[in-house]
Amino acid sequence: MQVKRTGILIKPNPRRVFFRPFNPSGEGRIMKILARIMTIPEEEVEQQLQQVLAEFAERHQKLSQFFLKRFEQVRPYLLTDQPVSEARRLLIGAYFTQEYSLESAALFNPAMVWHPDQSDLPEGSRRFILSLRATGEGHISSITFRSGVIDAAHNITINEPTPFVTAPELIPNPTYEKALFERKLFELGLANDFSERVMAGLGESFTMSELEADIRAALRQSRPEGQNRVTAKGMLSLAQSNYEVIYTPEQRLSERIIFPSTPAEINGIEDARFVQFQHDDGRMTYYATYTAYDGEVILPQLLETPDFLHFEIHTLNGPAVQNKGMALFPRKINGLYVMLSRQDNENIFLMYSDQIHFWYAKEVLLKPTYPWEFVQLGNCGSPIETEAGWLVLSHGVGPMRKYAIGAFLLDLHDPARVIGRLREPLLSPNIDEREGYVPNVVYSCGGLIHGRELIIPYAISDYASTFATVNLDDLLTELTK
Repeated sequence: MQVKRTGILIKPNPRRVFFRPFNPSGEGRIMKILARIMTIPEEEVEQQLQQVLAEFAERHQKLSQFFLKRFEQVRPYLLTDQPVSEARRLLIGAYFTQEYSLESAALFNPAMVWHPDQSDLPEGSRRFILSLRATGEGHISSITFRSGVIDAAHNITINEPTPFVTAPELIPNPTYEKALFERKLFELGLANDFSERVMAGLGESFTMSELEADIRAALRQSRPEGQNRVTAKGMLSLAQSNYEVIYTPEQRLSERIIFPSTPAEINGIEDARFVQFQHDDGRMTYYATYTAYDGEVILPQLLETPDFLHFEIHTLNGPAVQNKGMALFPRKINGLYVMLSRQDNENIFLMYSDQIHFWYAKEVLLKPTYPWEFVQLGNCGSPIETEAGWLVLSHGVGPMRKYAIGAFLLDLHDPARVIGRLREPLLSPNIDEREGYVPNVVYSCGGLIHGRELIIPYAISDYASTFATVNLDDLLTELTK
């Protein structure tokens, strides 16, 4: 069995920047900055503005519109109601905007799915989407995308990304279901007298504005206890963790990002495992499980999209939703959703549910067994269906915290039954892959089968990404010996 490295290298590019709000700490500081800008004579405002636009306008799309939006967001801190010229409004917006280099530190942990558009391709070729974990300033991670084509001979071509990156508008869920919201409050330890008072005033479904109004009313009517404010913050954070992101077809795939937007994600979005899921009625939906991190707590999330233009993000719920590394099977099995997970930082678990957002049952599937995986065992993406069984790429951690990629095979009808398992790693860091942000690591979040070849995108030492391929028949033979 021969694993072939392609030599393709997808490296982080610090020139891929986008604009985002700059929020100085404290209302007093915002007011001081505004007061200083208001002292600039009107004839100098235009000069200052033109200097900013000359330096930054060609690096971004719709920058002036964002400046005006930022002005409206800080307008309440102005000391007077005097009219403000458009040039000054734009300049004020510029002072409260910053550039962010999306992938200045790393571009890693890739996952592959087939592109929804397979038109205009030579025979035997298929177009794919590659999701990547991009890490920038402050070690904040987000999801970015590339596209490419695999031809009939299994050659891989990556499309050059555009120089632009666009942060999306976050749209809160239009409504929330009361019963599901209360269940999640209980799981988060937020079910108490205060939250019960808030929820009592809401209907069977409610909006974000209704929730905010009830929380404000409950805070006014209760004693100013710290615990009530903690509960209120947690309730709002839960609601904000369920949202939508919409892009337009004019925005190229490489320009779209899923950037941390809620309190639960403020320190990063990590290790998205994408899968093309086939529903019972034949519909296709792309799902991705990922980890939201706020600096203290990790929160497993589920992203779904039909087209990589409209994304919906929801919290995963239930006592079995713990830790990292959740990977959804690409279809239901025996009428149930099935997912792999890592509950205890050591073993691979199997989970079942009749609702994709709620998970209650789990069982141990695999334990660390061979020396290269004695420290930790986990999956490297969603299972791939083959005629021989569910093919799962795994990762193991061994001496000197070295990560390697392995594989195992599960029964198609009973995924709790392990058919085969590699005793040795399929892929380990070679001499050119050992150096990076985290040394001695190869890691994937999901591959694809093209023809009879397994395509494995993988990260090199948490810095850059590449691809390897292996003949599927050779691998299945090794697994079923």
